[in-house]
Amino acid sequence: MFLDTSRYAGVPQDQVTLADGRTVSAVCVRRLPAEPGKPTVVAGNDRLDAIAQRTFGDPTKFWHVADANTELQASRLVATPGRVIQVPEP
Repeated sequence: MFLDTSRYAGVPQDQVTLADGRTVSAVCVRRLPAEPGKPTVVAGNDRLDAIAQRTFGDPTKFWHVADANTELQASRLVATPGRVIQVPEP
């Protein structure tokens, strides 16, 4: 169901019955691994996919950067130029 590079690859799924009786698949809660990173200053035009491309050579690995930080909304990580975020080593 998910690409091999997805943060949800390998995460167990469960069948859930909704109030209206339909059964759907749901992804179980994914425990975040501790991912230490290198402090990196956000540039004015940075995006998570661009940072992932520079770091990992793969923009779809943007979620590694998101997981290494505590921001609940990933897009906020790069919203403020000059902010220091953690970028994991490849």
